[in-house]
Amino acid sequence: MAIDTTPTSTPASVAAKPSVPRLSSRDRLVLFVLCAAQFMVALDFSVLNVALPVLGADLGMSTSALQWAVTAFALPSGGFLLLFGRMGDLYGRRRLFLAGLTLFGAASLLATFAWDPASFLAGRALQGLGAAAIVPTGMSLLTTTFPEGPARDRALGISGTLLSLGFTVGMVAGGVLTDLLSWRSTMGLLALFALVVLPLAPRLLPESRTPERPRLDVPGAVTVTGGLLSLIYALTTAAEHGFGRTDVLVALGAGLLLLAAFVAVESRTRAPLVSLPMLRRRTVAWGNLGGLVTFSMMSTVVFVLTLYLQEILHLSAFETGLVFGVQGVLSVVAGSYAPRVIGRFGARRTLVGSLAGQGALGLSLLALGEGGWSVVLATAAVSLASMCHLGAIISYGLTVTSGVPDQEQGLATGLVTSTQQVGITVGIPLLGVLATTAADLRSGVHTVLVLDAVIVLAAAVLVAVGLRGNRAAGSGAVEAEPLRAR
Repeated sequence: MAIDTTPTSTPASVAAKPSVPRLSSRDRLVLFVLCAAQFMVALDFSVLNVALPVLGADLGMSTSALQWAVTAFALPSGGFLLLFGRMGDLYGRRRLFLAGLTLFGAASLLATFAWDPASFLAGRALQGLGAAAIVPTGMSLLTTTFPEGPARDRALGISGTLLSLGFTVGMVAGGVLTDLLSWRSTMGLLALFALVVLPLAPRLLPESRTPERPRLDVPGAVTVTGGLLSLIYALTTAAEHGFGRTDVLVALGAGLLLLAAFVAVESRTRAPLVSLPMLRRRTVAWGNLGGLVTFSMMSTVVFVLTLYLQEILHLSAFETGLVFGVQGVLSVVAGSYAPRVIGRFGARRTLVGSLAGQGALGLSLLALGEGGWSVVLATAAVSLASMCHLGAIISYGLTVTSGVPDQEQGLATGLVTSTQQVGITVGIPLLGVLATTAADLRSGVHTVLVLDAVIVLAAAVLVAVGLRGNRAAGSGAVEAEPLRAR
């Protein structure tokens, strides 16, 4: 049950020290299962990065073909999110979550024992398809299991922490496992996660779906999935080869046309895949904007900082991983305190403040030089920025899902996770390429950092203005007010 968030209804003494709910033993087990699955998917985004050169030599993949080790996963994981989120609403979230988990585990085993590039890329694509089912249904099960209020705040705080930590741990673990064992161990680790979670999930997770059983919006599913697949392909390919290639331009144009067709279809169908009125809610529109910016810009900072540490400061891949390991530890700290901050100041203020902090700390990286002190500055700045980033992740998820009926939680969380995937995908192609193509890497990195900070700070202002008037105290709940109501 959501708590009253009207400022006058809560005594100042209580507001100053918001209570943190104690979860039951079963709640903790449910949260463990859902968060372990989300952590596993986040791990998959980064665990293979350091291992790519070794993998290519082992399987006989050319340097230009190595991008498909990432793209083969990103295409289905981002392209099918909305479709699978809605299918979970209609046909059972637990059912689809278990199917995705089973597929992910089997695909990880296929990638572990791959005998040639085709079998490896097939495993990666099936991993992405499984992830597309796990992420939105897992988030829906979390938001429908834990009622809106302090319990959901805490659950989303833990989930957001592990999501951020999984990406960071993957960068460190990928290098360690590859050096000690082989690149195959990175894929075997993912299979092990699936094998641990899968036996527990059927006993602990409740089934949930919408009470009605409308027909699936097939035209909407085809256009949005095709549009997202085309857009993600164009952006991930452009990250490696630039925007001048014919296939990139064709895919980009096709993606935009298909997404425009999707909007037209959704405005006319009686049972839309995406409710356009939901997209017009201020919380959904501006919350997702904040999420898109925090993910895309933070991934860009990590990318260019990795280049800087290795190419200019000459750190090894393992040493670079340790820098981001500190970032991961502070993310855990931020995740434990974020629900209390949201409970004290509200989701809107936390989102705006987190974006502002992320942008300001990004600007501090402009002081990087070539001395050893730059490692300390980089570690401190990116770690503190990551704490702000995590606050933005949790508060934007609360902003988007608060006030949404249970029967539409799959749709809302599908939008949240689609924003995450698109954000991670678009940041590096749009800004990172400025660093990799610059005549001088240091000046290119500085250019990217300036643009990155300006975009984040501008987003903070836009979100603050767009969500003004929404009451976001106590539990972080916010009004689901349409844009046109302003």
